[in-house]
Amino acid sequence: MKKTVIGLNLIYYVRAAAGAILSFICLFLPYISRDGSRSSMVSTALDLLKAQETSKITFFVYVAVALTTLSFICAAFNFVKTSVKGMKIWQAIQVVNTAFWTFLLFASKTILEKAGLQSGFMNKYLGIGFFLGLIATYFALVYIMKVTQTNRGYIILTILGVIWMFPILWILLTALRAEQGYYVGYFFPHKLTFQNFIDLFSNQSVLPFGRWWLNTLIVAVCSCIINTLIILMTSFTLSRTRFKGRKGFMNVLMIIGMFPGFMSLIAVYNILKGLGLNQSLAALVIVGAAGAAMGYHVSKGFFDTIPKAVDEAAIIDGASRLQIFTHITLPLSKSIIVYTVLGSFLGAWSDYIFPSMLFGDKQSSYTAAVGLYWLTDFRRIDTYYTQFAAGAVVVAVPIVILFVWLQRFYVEGLSGSVKG
Repeated sequence: MKKTVIGLNLIYYVRAAAGAILSFICLFLPYISRDGSRSSMVSTALDLLKAQETSKITFFVYVAVALTTLSFICAAFNFVKTSVKGMKIWQAIQVVNTAFWTFLLFASKTILEKAGLQSGFMNKYLGIGFFLGLIATYFALVYIMKVTQTNRGYIILTILGVIWMFPILWILLTALRAEQGYYVGYFFPHKLTFQNFIDLFSNQSVLPFGRWWLNTLIVAVCSCIINTLIILMTSFTLSRTRFKGRKGFMNVLMIIGMFPGFMSLIAVYNILKGLGLNQSLAALVIVGAAGAAMGYHVSKGFFDTIPKAVDEAAIIDGASRLQIFTHITLPLSKSIIVYTVLGSFLGAWSDYIFPSMLFGDKQSSYTAAVGLYWLTDFRRIDTYYTQFAAGAVVVAVPIVILFVWLQRFYVEGLSGSVKG
């Protein structure tokens, strides 16, 4: 087993160990420049221990130092006594270590300024020791994963996953930030609170966000149900029936669908105004349903893969076209139904362009997207920015729940699709 791990991947182990050693050395190289002098991460950690006041995230520095040292020890230990278990432990430590080094890129300002070690800190004051150590930790992680023969795709996904977390983490931390204002100059809040979420739905709030969220939910649910039915019925009809003008009809839908929807916004708005439906939620549902049939392409392609022999057998047994659609085709099409439902819901839930023009200044009819954008106006953004971030988190919750819930049916639909 020792020969298997080290013998076959010796070059990878040497590179991983070199990365771990280099990141350990970087602990004693300049981490920050302050007051004309340079301090290493180790000396900075000791200064933070002596500081009278520290931030809640000061432990990031301590953990980074500890994990880097532990990674160095693991590299030496696996050189003396190599085992699969030992390499897996080293890999897990290095993953967490890489995350903490990356977090320090955003947390150093808050940590140092709170402890009084640096005022007006900017990332340009970070020294060569930090940036070289950050690169070394990623370098070590990549080659440790190669030693353990972890799929290379996981290496890329691990690095990208850490990067992708920051926008999500930033909007969440902004939503929980107690300090008001648009720009605060640091990543991690000095104080966390749920007051921003409470203010969104408070009866005393001047923002009718609860009404906006409910409006969006009503429009999204109605549009999801109606549009899904229209798309599936159109797709089934075009897939299973042949009639005069069928190809011409499909070509017309395809050509019209190539044009951006906003090109017809003014015309649609004037039509709705003439009908007395402008500034109403019903207008969003009606307009969405009117153009839903143009999204038939994917579901029609799926229905084409279902053997027509199934339909013919059902017709022999006396089934009607409607019974074939509801009792045979739909049960075999869970995956495409889920795809259609998700697309219809997300389209209505996140739509901004048409609702912003349709509702004008009627705030009671705003959807969440329009309402949140209204908060970012230069006259209001500094006052309501943290509530804007809280609203963005609240808006994302139904989408996450819907996707997690329907993902199971999506997989079941793929595994239960027709073969033949």
